Amino acid sequence: MTVIDFTAFIGRLATASGDTILPFFRTSLSVENKNVGRDLDPVTEADRAAEAVMRRMIKDSFPLHGIVGEEFGSERADAEYVWVLDPIDGTKSFIAGLPIWGTLIALMHNGAPVFGMMHQPYIGERFSGDGGSARYEGPSGKRKLSVRRCATLAEATLFTTSPRLMNAPDRAQFERVEAGVRLSRYGGDCYAYCMLAAGHLDLIIETELKSYDVAALIPIVTGAGGIITTWDGKPAQSGGRIVAAGDKRLHDEALKLLNG
Repeated sequence: MTVIDFTAFIGRLATASGDTILPFFRTSLSVENKNVGRDLDPVTEADRAAEAVMRRMIKDSFPLHGIVGEEFGSERADAEYVWVLDPIDGTKSFIAGLPIWGTLIALMHNGAPVFGMMHQPYIGERFSGDGGSARYEGPSGKRKLSVRRCATLAEATLFTTSPRLMNAPDRAQFERVEAGVRLSRYGGDCYAYCMLAAGHLDLIIETELKSYDVAALIPIVTGAGGIITTWDGKPAQSGGRIVAAGDKRLHDEALKLLNG
């Protein structure tokens, strides 16, 4: 089977997850903290319900495939095909009523992400990619995604979810990069990566990501012509400290500062 065989099914997964999540958005839903006694790592009934729906659909259609999800862990993670799911990436924005969250769906083949989708059901937008191309579908129609050229930090718009999520040494390295950019903004989670792929920002620097935070975004960013690696230039699908850029020259400059 090739990746194209799965695209319609991924669309159905996105629709089902969105239909499950939207009744909870901007309501008085209860929020649990997965880091009891520490910084807030929220989870809601919407997160769990959406992942459960997607897991059932995958198991019914592809019983030999593996699944890795944020809320319910791993099953058959060593299978040839593995689905990596984050039902609500950006739960903090979700519970604050901000529409900059999304459902992340990745398909891995022999350990590499070969297709990814970010679905934002409230706005009605889908960003998808297979590493060779990337696409947008939403209220403004359909179009291919393409990163923009940005040769230097001095020209760049930089995003991170929050420097407070970084440990002190990583934050100090991040601030070296931040000091050199034209504009720095915080927030966005998965939405920021899609805006990079769409050519609206140039650089994203994160730490402590898990595979389900990033696997679906890799084929979107690379399909749009961008580059995404760890801080030491290695493949990003396992998470960790991540750098995404629309221009390789900018990526190289950022890596030098982060590792200097």
